Amino acid sequence: MQTLNPSCMASTYATEPTTNSCRRRLHLHCKHRRRGVFCFFFTGIFHERYLIFLTVLYIMGLVTCAGPLLTILHPPPPPLPGSFYRSQELFLKLWPEIQSDNASTVELDNLWRYRRKLKEQRPCLNASAHWQPVSPGLQRYLVVEANGGLNQQRSSICNAVAVAGLLNATLVIPRFDLHNVWKDPSEFADIYDEDHFISSLKGFVMVVHDLPDELMESYNFSIRNIPSLRVQAWASPRYYLDEVYPVLQETRVIRISPFANRLSMGVPPHIQYLRCLANYKALRFSSTIMNLAKKIVNRMTDKSLHSGGKYVSVHLRFEEDMVAFSCCVYDGGEKEKAEMDAIREKGWGKKFMRENRIIEPGLNRLNGRCPMTPVEVGMMLRGMGFSNSTPIYLASGKIYKEERYLEPLRQMFPLLQTKESLATADELALIQEFSSRLAALDYMVCLSSEVFVTTQGGNFPHFLMGHRRFLYNGHAKTIMPDKTKLAVLLQNTSISWDAFKDEMESMLAESDRKSIMVPRVKKSTRKGSVYLNPLPECRCLWESQHSSPSDVF
Repeated sequence: MQTLNPSCMASTYATEPTTNSCRRRLHLHCKHRRRGVFCFFFTGIFHERYLIFLTVLYIMGLVTCAGPLLTILHPPPPPLPGSFYRSQELFLKLWPEIQSDNASTVELDNLWRYRRKLKEQRPCLNASAHWQPVSPGLQRYLVVEANGGLNQQRSSICNAVAVAGLLNATLVIPRFDLHNVWKDPSEFADIYDEDHFISSLKGFVMVVHDLPDELMESYNFSIRNIPSLRVQAWASPRYYLDEVYPVLQETRVIRISPFANRLSMGVPPHIQYLRCLANYKALRFSSTIMNLAKKIVNRMTDKSLHSGGKYVSVHLRFEEDMVAFSCCVYDGGEKEKAEMDAIREKGWGKKFMRENRIIEPGLNRLNGRCPMTPVEVGMMLRGMGFSNSTPIYLASGKIYKEERYLEPLRQMFPLLQTKESLATADELALIQEFSSRLAALDYMVCLSSEVFVTTQGGNFPHFLMGHRRFLYNGHAKTIMPDKTKLAVLLQNTSISWDAFKDEMESMLAESDRKSIMVPRVKKSTRKGSVYLNPLPECRCLWESQHSSPSDVF
């Protein structure tokens, strides 16, 4: 910092020239001082901004480093046991032991140990006494459109018979919706025996092929022109009598579309009898399907002579669309994800891409919602004690990545058969491109087996288990895996074969016990339906038919 010259201070009392000289020096000094203050001001601003920049940079560093640091200090919980697919890896590890183990084998002749305890039953009433023949002059018509796959359509048909009986209406042969996933244009007569359906219901519900011309003329000869009546899901009988019947009285014809799940499970006994009658007697598959099914069952029986002609049927839901719909992960990786995303978009549009849709594959596996792979089914059955000489019938569509996933099951059960291996190409030609007809064929072969294995749930095993209970006087003879337990066991790559077998033998015993159980259901739900548990509600029909396994065909 500059200081004043003492001579300038003294110049105040000096002569004029001296005074002027000192004044110039003082001016220059003050000028330099102002410049210094100005520079100091801007230097301060720069310094402040520099400090702010450093502070921001420091905070950003903290934010960037805090995540990994917190992860180290407080790591996230490990994934729950069973949330990953490790079955293929476990199979490769245990295969040598599985291959050499035929010590404890299950005999199909004495597999089922539990027997249903028959309780005192009420005497059967004359069901036909509740029905009065419909006068042709007073005929009113019920038109329904069934949607979904084979057995969802079956549920709609049985409910339609019950509703027609409730409303004293004539039922028009149900129509089927064309689903964008199944893409099966089959009509009723392509799948079921129409004449048998009509004759079996005679005396209870009148069934006709078509509406009379006088009514069709009012709708320009198109059923689509008949206004669709909206009926709430699981509607009660009272709802139909109060809300639907007056419309039927006025218009003479009502059309309900869609018709799935449009009648509650809780209905009067004589209406419930109609459901039993429709499902277990009237709905017989077409002669094309039944004749081919009988051939395949006979061929399967011939290949099972060493086990008394008995075989195990497995319903495997490991097709592309099922794997995609489940949102489960198997091999993983970007390739599988891209494949599944493309299948989901093709079948269900943007349904799985909505913002509020949360997909959790690990949770799905833990909750037993993932379709079982062939290797998982094979390990389960071998663990239960079924030897490699057990005849297996595999009911399935086209298996996802068949070359990779099916081979381990064939290794464990060399006698495995499918409809394609048991029937010729010419025999399958009439039904080959129709998913519902192929499912009907599988249904009949599974119905005739000594053991039925369900792997995924759904309408197919739901109806099949009920049908088997009806045939075998209350015992479904079905293996129902505990998939939540299996998910944990099959991910544990350190488990021994003996330990796994112990768990599977317990699971088999539990399936035997559950096969005779009739759940106590207070509300009208699917678990309480006559389609899954026909006895005791369908007992009177069972007794009238003197049903036995030989009645399958």
